[in-house]
Amino acid sequence: MSHRIPHRLAHLFTALALACGVSLASAAELRVLTHASFALPQALLTQFEKDAGVTLRISKAGDAGEMLNKLILTRANPVADVVFGIDNVLAAKAQAAQVLDVDAGASARLASDGDKLAGTLPAALLPVDYGYVTLNYDKAWFARKGLALPTSLEDLAQPAYAGLLVVQNPATSSPGNAFLLATIGAMGEEKAFAWWGRMRANGLKVANGWSEAYYTDFSHNGGSRPLVVSYATSPAAELFYSKTQLSEPPTGSLFLRGGVFRQIEGVALVKGGKERAAALRFMAFLRSGPVQQALQTSMWMYPASTSSPKVDALRHAPEPLAFDSPSSPSIAEHGVQTGCDAGPALC
Repeated sequence: MSHRIPHRLAHLFTALALACGVSLASAAELRVLTHASFALPQALLTQFEKDAGVTLRISKAGDAGEMLNKLILTRANPVADVVFGIDNVLAAKAQAAQVLDVDAGASARLASDGDKLAGTLPAALLPVDYGYVTLNYDKAWFARKGLALPTSLEDLAQPAYAGLLVVQNPATSSPGNAFLLATIGAMGEEKAFAWWGRMRANGLKVANGWSEAYYTDFSHNGGSRPLVVSYATSPAAELFYSKTQLSEPPTGSLFLRGGVFRQIEGVALVKGGKERAAALRFMAFLRSGPVQQALQTSMWMYPASTSSPKVDALRHAPEPLAFDSPSSPSIAEHGVQTGCDAGPALC
């Protein structure tokens, strides 16, 4: 028996579909490449698809560095139309690899609602959010031990703080790389690597990534290390997700000189990508009020748009008054290396 629809019935189905306002043409597909931490409420993504007349295909490519490498390896046949998550550490590399579609005019128009991060990223990248990589500490551990909090990075190299800090390998971790760059930004390469050497001798632990450091080694989560490299918003997230009623976060941030890096994430058109009009709409979508509000408690970053106030949850995540982030051009110019190439202290 044939399953082919008879000719007259096909015409009837078409008429019914048109009468019901159903489009028989499939929506265009917008390919979005992101890092693994990209997260927005499904309702917002669904509304964008409806408004833009597209179907989103969001591909998460691991860490931001892995994501950029994927773009570089596939530039002859791009796997995405728009990319989110290239930050001020990776911006120069992305620019040099020529994987982004430089459209400064579009970025300027999309940022017309106000941008506190103007000029911090190359023209191809529109800033979407920012955050601070910094040290977090376990309040209960320090109170129980009666140990004063360190007031400088040099304190951490002293015997009193031996074996207390866990960081992430900068060769495999974005926050680990950012923290390394902050130390270099404050001290210069030679002094920074000397400090890392003293830290290694003082019992520093280097974990592969953030999850391992934070959820396995950090004492707040059952580990033995009361100091961990994380984010300025992590204490607020701890309070937000706590299963018990708390009046203040159980962890805090330490804004030590040389230990704070401002990370800025952007969105850009992929060179050679398709669906350019929809991709530009997606860029504008990430700067829209609802998204700038939502990302604060879905990705735990601060909003780039000056017209988007901080949500109440972030009152427990004050911004540091200073940071030691080298500029994107400086990172590219000096070729700051990571991992074991950065010095034996991290091997």
